[in-house]
Amino acid sequence: MDDEEARMIGWRLRRIREDRDKPLRVIAGLAGMSTTTLWRIENGEHAPTLSEIVRLANALQIPPSELTTLPIPAPANGHTDSTIEAVRLALDAIEADHPGGIVLPVEVLADQVARIHAQRRACRFAEVATDLPGLIRNLHTTLATGSDHIELLDLAVYLHVHVTRLWLGHAAAPADLRRRAVFLAQRLARERDEVTTLAVAGFAVAHGLLRGGAFEVGQATLDSLTLPPTTASNAGLVCSLTTAHALAAVLEGRPDDAAAPMDTAAEVAERFGATSDVDSLGFVLAPADVGVFRMSLALEADEPDQAVSVAQDVHPERHPFPSVRAVYWAYYGRALTQLQGRHDDAVRALRTAEQIFPTKVRRDPLVREAIAVLLPRTRRDSTARQELEGMAYRASLPV
Repeated sequence: MDDEEARMIGWRLRRIREDRDKPLRVIAGLAGMSTTTLWRIENGEHAPTLSEIVRLANALQIPPSELTTLPIPAPANGHTDSTIEAVRLALDAIEADHPGGIVLPVEVLADQVARIHAQRRACRFAEVATDLPGLIRNLHTTLATGSDHIELLDLAVYLHVHVTRLWLGHAAAPADLRRRAVFLAQRLARERDEVTTLAVAGFAVAHGLLRGGAFEVGQATLDSLTLPPTTASNAGLVCSLTTAHALAAVLEGRPDDAAAPMDTAAEVAERFGATSDVDSLGFVLAPADVGVFRMSLALEADEPDQAVSVAQDVHPERHPFPSVRAVYWAYYGRALTQLQGRHDDAVRALRTAEQIFPTKVRRDPLVREAIAVLLPRTRRDSTARQELEGMAYRASLPV
């Protein structure tokens, strides 16, 4: 590494750390180095090794590629970082009106979108990474021909809402890239100009804005959407939009206002989704999904005991999709982490999530934080400690 590259890495590192309001000593401690070493790296006086870059990226909960252009492996990476960059380049190409894919029959593209969505739900993370950038380019190249325009618009919105944004989220991709994917879906939906498609894209935009802290804009986006009458074909969408209103209430500090929309969502799920069906718009719908979302809201409201209580009535083993089962165990583990005397149970829950969906545990910042919190609180002579150290190692966290 030459001096210029070392200075560039140091500048990026300091900018990200300061943007996140993280003290030097905290990041140095999480990365397992002295504050002097970190100061020298940030000021370009010490060229970091690949190991140091990975540890610093983990401490900041970012992909190593945000610090350097070198192909550094990240936890559970495979080719995750290279796929994130490939998706970014595909979105750049689409905005420049040169998507650079190949024209395919709409039937072929529909089959490919259905397959990659099934792969994502099955937690086949690397397979999605292999196929996603090319599929984005091919779909938008075909869309630009003007043939089968309406069907292709619906298909593109479906892909970006159900696959692109969620894969990027599981990959811990930069938030700006996830927002680009959902705003692209929104532009396509506006071109389509149909109520249901607008609602599908609007849900993704609102959810991204709310999770990103833009509460007022996220709520305004939700309020602007027209809900179609609930039928079996769109019940999952209706349920998802309703839970998004509950999320907005909790994030804005109005937890009491979340009760009514969650009750409505539960009613819709009981009426239309008793068999965990998927509606024609790609949304999964089952009572278990509502339960998992209630756990999420409890965690957002800093009520881990409530999340654990809700978890007792959810039966993840009955859900058909591993992705939802993994989320359940991750939420459960995070909640148990905050309860005295439940740390061994928390380890077992997080280990279950990792067995189902390794990437969810190894790259999700909140799950990684739970592992870091558990490390000093778990007895060194326990079986749970051995499991925890194994998870920490695989997530490249200091033990």
